[in-house]
Amino acid sequence: MGRLTRRGTLDTRPRKHPAHSLPAMIHRIFSVPVAEVYPHYVTKVEKKGRSREDLDTVISWLTGFDAEQIAQHLDEGTTFEDFFAGAQLNANAPLITGVVCGVRVEDIEDPLMQKIRYLDKLVDELARGKKMESILRG
Repeated sequence: MGRLTRRGTLDTRPRKHPAHSLPAMIHRIFSVPVAEVYPHYVTKVEKKGRSREDLDTVISWLTGFDAEQIAQHLDEGTTFEDFFAGAQLNANAPLITGVVCGVRVEDIEDPLMQKIRYLDKLVDELARGKKMESILRG
């Protein structure tokens, strides 16, 4: 299915999501402190009956950080860019697939954006009530 252009013709070219096709330095989320987004993650999972500990478990699985290291990054205002630069991404992270913000996680070309979307996808799965074993690709 295409979309109408300004001239009223049908444009059937495949479209990339604009936020995921920009050069890496343009993404605002890279410079956002994780501590700014973390409370939203907590709210999202707690609304669905999951705990902050569950959230930290998922973050730990993805990044290799323990709960103390996560808390330290939150206290220090570490940006997403620095947070993932210091992370040891789980070897099974590429098994995370699906759509976040209308974009397939596995198709994201920018490595940092893909890691951020991996985290978003895991938080979504946690909030939807998936079993922890399934979320952790175990």
